[in-house]
Amino acid sequence: MARPRQFDEQDVVARATDLFWRRGYHATSVRDLGEELELTPSSMYRTFKDKHTLFLRALDHYRATESAEAEQRLGAADRPARQALRDWLLWLVTCPTGDEPARGCLVVNTATELGTTDALVHQRTEAAFEVTREALRSLLTEGRAQGELPADLDLDAAVELLFTTVLGLRVRERAGHDHARLTTAVDAAIRALPTAAGPA
Repeated sequence: MARPRQFDEQDVVARATDLFWRRGYHATSVRDLGEELELTPSSMYRTFKDKHTLFLRALDHYRATESAEAEQRLGAADRPARQALRDWLLWLVTCPTGDEPARGCLVVNTATELGTTDALVHQRTEAAFEVTREALRSLLTEGRAQGELPADLDLDAAVELLFTTVLGLRVRERAGHDHARLTTAVDAAIRALPTAAGPA
């Protein structure tokens, strides 16, 4: 008769996510995971099979939390689209307090570390990126409907430009760039959005 697990699987996944986020996939060894999660190798392999499977679970956990929060923050129901966008972009690059190093975004970090070499990981990073694109598209569509943005705004081009800005900001945050400079970049991106023409 199999003995019941003596740990909370979801808590273990959350803690593994934090470790992968801090160190990256390749720099995190199975031994590191065992020490961080307080699991024996046999317990970890029995539950998650291997490091790669646990990493996929960690990516899914991150997407379900961080990506969902980002999507919610981009909602512009209570404020102009430009303000919602600026608030969200600044939230993305808020510097950690104390001595904690900047982490950037786990999805972006993973995409830059593993690229397209891992099909299952690539599938997840692209899905997360698409959530961001769709949230940006929804925000810009709302801004256009409210007359804040021009009716002839090229949504596809604007979404891709802002999405590229987002990725650049996350990489720069991870690299520890000065927050004031990142704020300058955010404000420049907001100003680059065209303004709807006033009444004739």
